[in-house]
Amino acid sequence: MVNGLPEERGSVVASGVMSADKPPLFDTHVHLDYFHRSGRLEAEIDRAKQAGVGAFVVPGVSRGGWRGLFAVVDRVPEAQAAPGIHPLHADQWGADTEVELAGLLGRSVAAGEIGLDGFLETPPPAVQERAFRGQLRLAVEMKRPVLIHCRKRAGRVLEILRQEQAQRVGGVFHGFSASAEVANEAIRLGFALGIGGVITYPNARRLPEVVRQVPPEWLVVETDAPDMLPHPLRDDENRPANLALIVGRLAALLGLSEAETARLTTANAQRVLGI
Repeated sequence: MVNGLPEERGSVVASGVMSADKPPLFDTHVHLDYFHRSGRLEAEIDRAKQAGVGAFVVPGVSRGGWRGLFAVVDRVPEAQAAPGIHPLHADQWGADTEVELAGLLGRSVAAGEIGLDGFLETPPPAVQERAFRGQLRLAVEMKRPVLIHCRKRAGRVLEILRQEQAQRVGGVFHGFSASAEVANEAIRLGFALGIGGVITYPNARRLPEVVRQVPPEWLVVETDAPDMLPHPLRDDENRPANLALIVGRLAALLGLSEAETARLTTANAQRVLGI
């Protein structure tokens, strides 16, 4: 067993496309269940593998989506589940949801994506915080890292993480785009920074500076596909294969080769997720 997972599930990276000169890429946040629903899962996985992606974490969004999430990870050996309740659906949190999630976390690598979203008018902040705290406590109890969704609520998210002792499990700050101060506090609590398509935008200023300042051992990469399309693509939706573009830009910022950056970020993901 690895982190409570069957050995074959926990070792997907080692059995992927890894080689001495072409290490695999690890997408720590990709909604593969979206592609499953649209009938394109196999095609997108094949395309991603050709681009060098060797492992995926598939986050949850709502209770109703958990069945589809596990249908995906059961079909894709390189994928692992991270079920949770997104702040958009925080009003789904309750005793029955908690019991169901507890059962699923035993088959999962993490809990996610959970957190707070200041752009949402509903559910209100109190409802979001109730769901966030409940899922954090469950993750800590079950020793599972968490994938954090945070928009315009960084200070409050960090405060709740401290209060709920989330440093005991750590995880990933998904789609990180906040300040260096937030980055350093997240790292202090054991959270890696999930670097996605924003890093490729020509007008991105703060995130490249943060990437240059923080210890590289706390950087992981993600597509958030089908969202967060990287520059300069003009497609209607993002794809898992586009992780290579993100790694290319991150490599340039770090002054590393793409192979070194792939090796670094994959090792970081394995460490933070306990694989």
